[in-house]
Amino acid sequence: METPMRDRIITAPFAHLAALVALLCLPLAASADDQVTSFTLDNGMQALVIEDHRAPVVVHMVWYRAGSADEEPGSSGVAHFLEHLLFKGTDTLAPGEFSATVARNGGNDNAFTNYDYTGYYQRVAADRLELMMRMESDRMVNLRLDENDIATERDVILEERNQRVENNPSALFREQRNAAQYLNHRYGVPIIGWRREMRELDLEKALAFYERNYAPNNAVLVVAGDVTPDEVRALAEKYYGPIPANPDLAPRDRPQEPRQIAARRITYQDARVAQPYVMRSYLAPERDHGAQQQAAALALLAELLGGGTTSVMAEKLQFDTQVAVQAQAWYDGTSLDDTTFSLLVVPADGVSLEEAEEAMDAVIAGFLEDGVDEDQLSRIKKGLRAAQIYARDDVERLANRYGAALTQGLTVEDVQAWPDILQATTSDEIMAAARAVFDPAKSVTGWLTAPEVTQ
Repeated sequence: METPMRDRIITAPFAHLAALVALLCLPLAASADDQVTSFTLDNGMQALVIEDHRAPVVVHMVWYRAGSADEEPGSSGVAHFLEHLLFKGTDTLAPGEFSATVARNGGNDNAFTNYDYTGYYQRVAADRLELMMRMESDRMVNLRLDENDIATERDVILEERNQRVENNPSALFREQRNAAQYLNHRYGVPIIGWRREMRELDLEKALAFYERNYAPNNAVLVVAGDVTPDEVRALAEKYYGPIPANPDLAPRDRPQEPRQIAARRITYQDARVAQPYVMRSYLAPERDHGAQQQAAALALLAELLGGGTTSVMAEKLQFDTQVAVQAQAWYDGTSLDDTTFSLLVVPADGVSLEEAEEAMDAVIAGFLEDGVDEDQLSRIKKGLRAAQIYARDDVERLANRYGAALTQGLTVEDVQAWPDILQATTSDEIMAAARAVFDPAKSVTGWLTAPEVTQ
């Protein structure tokens, strides 16, 4: 891991683009055959149990409906900062003792921050579940911090920003592109935070975010593996049940995007850029509870256009014309608010970014004119169905899928309906979604390149 707190910031780094396309578009399928039981504690904490008795292992997760997009203006990065701080001490645990205890019991733990949620998990032997619940429920309410903790961990996250962002031209470029895409919404602010605001994070800001958001009625408990619903319910009532709900928990009212009426362009030059590329994102609707059809059409559109070597963009740009060495499309559908549909073209040697962009535009125009190849769509749907089956072999993946969905406005029923919605999506629906999303007024086109060499 990259920091002592071993956290993950969930973003879309270019280096992992292909893997992320697969993560966002294919394995999001779930099944009504998943052995999922849900219940809610009296204090409002939602709980899910996913049974899988093939191995004596359990994944224990607590997801908070609070991510970086829920931060107060001027406190960017505090959600991620607090994630680090939760590994400090409580009334009963010394700093670092949480993870040391997990490791001593043969398990592993981690944490992650997203725009829409913050999550903590442990993977341990099934007979250690009670210990995990005792420790996790403890730090939900009994976190103890001092100024030394703040100073030490603030230095850690600033160094993390240096490593992940400042030393990575693609990361700096993505920050600028996101800021241009979102004129008003907090999705335009980096999860890790702006450096100036990170330097000003203090004990008061950290505790304010903790006390406002870390409460059982703002959390989702997911337990997956060799457990039964009755066992989990009894333990959850014992450890999480006594924690009082936050009566002042406010709705997730965020600044929303105004009507976007002008295409935007950015060019970021950095001497460290070895491979220039052009990237365009369009503001797009997210998956919504009870209304996932348009999102399904966009997910299939991304696969058709740029989901692999048989996609339209790959065929036209990489193989037919050899304009590009890489051409991709992806759709970040699981999101609480408006998301993006993105395209990327890495030009071949001797091809300018301008030529690459023109070729990308020609592919989009051709697709809008020619429509969907039914054979290709059928192959994609078969792949989705296969991915659904294979994904059920990984309880951690299942736990992540449900946890992310429930903290981003979806329900268990939405997750389980998603595979059938994908299979039922028609070519006409995909083309309607394409015509709606490819609106230049809602786009940001970015060039990442090295500075021009002058003689």
